[in-house]
Amino acid sequence: MQTEKTLITVHAVIDVPVEEVWEKWTNPAHIIGWNHASDDWHTTRSENDLHVGGKFLSRMEAKDGSMGFDFEGIYDLVVPYKLIEYRIVDGRKVTITFGEENNQTVVNESFEAEDINSVELQQTGWQSILNNFKSYCESNVV
Repeated sequence: MQTEKTLITVHAVIDVPVEEVWEKWTNPAHIIGWNHASDDWHTTRSENDLHVGGKFLSRMEAKDGSMGFDFEGIYDLVVPYKLIEYRIVDGRKVTITFGEENNQTVVNESFEAEDINSVELQQTGWQSILNNFKSYCESNVV
C-alpha cells in the first residue's frame, strides 16, 4: 500500500515580467547564477532540455568542495510562461506555476517531500533557493 506524500509549497512575487522570469528560470546560463540555498553552495553546471520527456540536471556543490550532488529529473508537462511539471529522479513530483499580477510574476513551486530531512528543513531550503531566484531576477541581470 502506497502512502500519500506530503506536499510542500514555496512562493515568491517577483517584480519582473513573466517572460523574463521564465528565461531566467529555464536558461542554464542563468540557473547557475541563482540555484543555491545558501552562500556556501553553488551550481557549477546546468543542463536543461525543456520539453515533455526532456531532462534537466544541475550540479550543486559546497564551495569548499566537501560535498555535492546532481539534482536531475524529467519533464512531464511544459506550458511556456505558465507551468512546468517534472519528476525528480527519485520519483517525486514537482509543479511550478507562473502567474502575472500587476506587472509582477507570481511563482508557486510545490513538491513532494522526501523521507530523509524534516518537512521544515525541506521547505526552508527550497524557499531559500526561490528567494535567491527572486533576488537574481530583480537585480537586473541580463
